[in-house]
Amino acid sequence: MTHPHETVRVALGDRSYRIEIGHGLLINASDWVSPLLSRPRVAVVTDDTVGPLHLDALRDGLAAGGIEMAHLTLPSGEATKCWRYLTETVEWLLEQKVERGDMVVAFGGGVIGDLVGFAAAILRRGVRFVQIPTSLLAQVDSSVGGKTAINSPHGKNLIGAFHQPSLVLADVAVLGTLTERDFLAGYGEVVKYGLLGDAAFFDWLEINAPDLAAGDITKRIEAVRWSCQMKADIVERDETEQGDRALLNLGHTFGHALEAATGYSDRLLHGEGVAIGCALAFEVSSRLGLCSQEDPSRVRAHLKAMGMKTDLHDIAGDLPDADALMALMGQDKKVTQGTLNYIMTRGIGEAYVTSNVDPKVVKSVLVDALA
Repeated sequence: MTHPHETVRVALGDRSYRIEIGHGLLINASDWVSPLLSRPRVAVVTDDTVGPLHLDALRDGLAAGGIEMAHLTLPSGEATKCWRYLTETVEWLLEQKVERGDMVVAFGGGVIGDLVGFAAAILRRGVRFVQIPTSLLAQVDSSVGGKTAINSPHGKNLIGAFHQPSLVLADVAVLGTLTERDFLAGYGEVVKYGLLGDAAFFDWLEINAPDLAAGDITKRIEAVRWSCQMKADIVERDETEQGDRALLNLGHTFGHALEAATGYSDRLLHGEGVAIGCALAFEVSSRLGLCSQEDPSRVRAHLKAMGMKTDLHDIAGDLPDADALMALMGQDKKVTQGTLNYIMTRGIGEAYVTSNVDPKVVKSVLVDALA
């Protein structure tokens, strides 16, 4: 059976690139990568989860076009996004004699994409790189748009650079090896797109997402295409997050605080934090009278129907109190002149950025959620 192939263009002048979305793209990797190379070799960085599953397929796909591949394997997990592994990656790339005309490949989920993209941004003041995202979260979100970063004890993604990839290859075939939990965590970022700017997409997901989760290839390609197109449109308007791009952070202010509260551990995956954060953002919006009371209920009903974490009580172990969570939210990158910007919503598909949110209302929502 032939599956659809979709291309989304990210139009950023001379830094424009394509996101290729399909099934079995690794097998033909050289077709996409060859035109970008000044010499037939690439340096690939992956992790110890993705490598054993998919590295041979990538190597074969590149070798079919005569491209040699060197690779480095890092530990998997959020804790890898740190100075130690950034240093290890940069020094390894220098050992590989990666030049400005060469191509670095980030082959993994969001952690590898963020770390390797940042390494490429600072190596020789910037070398080109290709994103080959292997998780749903990375395919719809972190691999697109050029945000690269590592974490600090002060918070998530506080050290980084904007560095656009030269190509994104989203092969939905590799999603077949994700655990159900990882797939659903990535789905948290998919549903975010419908909630922030496209009610029709949310309507489509309410009907089709169970098939997506069950492995329907065509619907997976469509969900990735729709998500990437929405992100591309926003990034084209606001590459460095002066305005509209902040909409992509719907659910993230709450989510990042919860990730920090759980020590960036397996207790809460990023996409799970985003899903819970979206539910909280809708609840705050509803209490502020911005959206109807039905909207938060509809969001939570859909997340629950998908078997996702929806409430604070779905997070294993103890959480800090509402004041401590508020303090963690105040450490967010979206703080401007000491004021926290929130992504609130006037309804499904109608998010907007505002700093005019009464902290007492936010705290009351958190108190009730923790009760």
